[in-house]
Amino acid sequence: MAKPGYGKRSAPGQQPRTRDDFALLPTRERYVAGFVDHLPDGAAMSVKQLAKQLPLYGQQAIGTALKALSVAGHLRRVRCSVGAGDETRWVFRTFWSRTARDNEWWNTYLATEDATRATASTAPPQAPASPSLAAPAEAPASTAVPLQRTPPEAAPDTTPATAPAASASPAGPAAPPALTALAAPPAAPSPAYLALAELGRKDIRLALSADDCAALEPQAAAWFDRGVDADYLIAALTAGLPAQVDCPPRFVRRRLADKIPPHRPAGHSSPGTSTPAPSPARRLLVECTDCGRPGQPEALSDGLCRPCRAAHSESRQATSPDPAEIAAVKAHMANLRDLLKAP
Repeated sequence: MAKPGYGKRSAPGQQPRTRDDFALLPTRERYVAGFVDHLPDGAAMSVKQLAKQLPLYGQQAIGTALKALSVAGHLRRVRCSVGAGDETRWVFRTFWSRTARDNEWWNTYLATEDATRATASTAPPQAPASPSLAAPAEAPASTAVPLQRTPPEAAPDTTPATAPAASASPAGPAAPPALTALAAPPAAPSPAYLALAELGRKDIRLALSADDCAALEPQAAAWFDRGVDADYLIAALTAGLPAQVDCPPRFVRRRLADKIPPHRPAGHSSPGTSTPAPSPARRLLVECTDCGRPGQPEALSDGLCRPCRAAHSESRQATSPDPAEIAAVKAHMANLRDLLKAP
């Protein structure tokens, strides 16, 4: 069985297994396809593992056969995201279909598989039912008890006895009253104060004291009221500084007044600058059967990336000669035989 390797996953909607399933494939591809088709789900389908199980072919031949099966529409290799949070990792799967499928079918199926995995990853886990919320078990039937011959004893008097009156004792010294109010904790510094205090760390020429930060805090707070953050404020105040700043508080006060940004109403977004909604992270990526490059299903036609698909097309054209060329070679060989027969 596959651990994190190319584990087999059977695609749905396959036709029943027959003896002529892969009759149109070449001998090597038909041999590999028949072996893979009989593997159980979860079996390792890496080139190395298949080469160990198929002694007739080596790893290079198995890789070429799998590439041909991918082009024929029998398999797709994918990377699946497993886990959640910090435990997320990518594992490899090979979807197999005994029935040859075209690119549109594989794209639709893999998109559905990706959506299913994304939905399963975002669904909150159901908490186990609490024992206290479970339906109460039916009480066992009471067993009949025979009547007792002896009369039952009288029930003891359950009336509580009256507590004796507390003896009047002289009152002790009065306890000091409890403190009703605690000292309030010091208020946390505002974002404007923290941004001003950070100026000296960003550039020593704008180092401010605590009193300077407190005095300039209202002006900096006006920047935050206009929708900017601390990074924007610090970048605006530290940009283009002169070689020497004689009085940092006065310099910062002047820049806070001169560079104050325009006021933008809440919820306003300029046309063309609105941030698009982030697309959900893909939980499944198709990878090239030949080189393993990941991508979306639409970009990997026949399960191959563009360079591998071009190389595969060139090799097919090179290995399948034109019938006219075959006829010309046969005629040339026949002519050579006739010349050899001549005296």
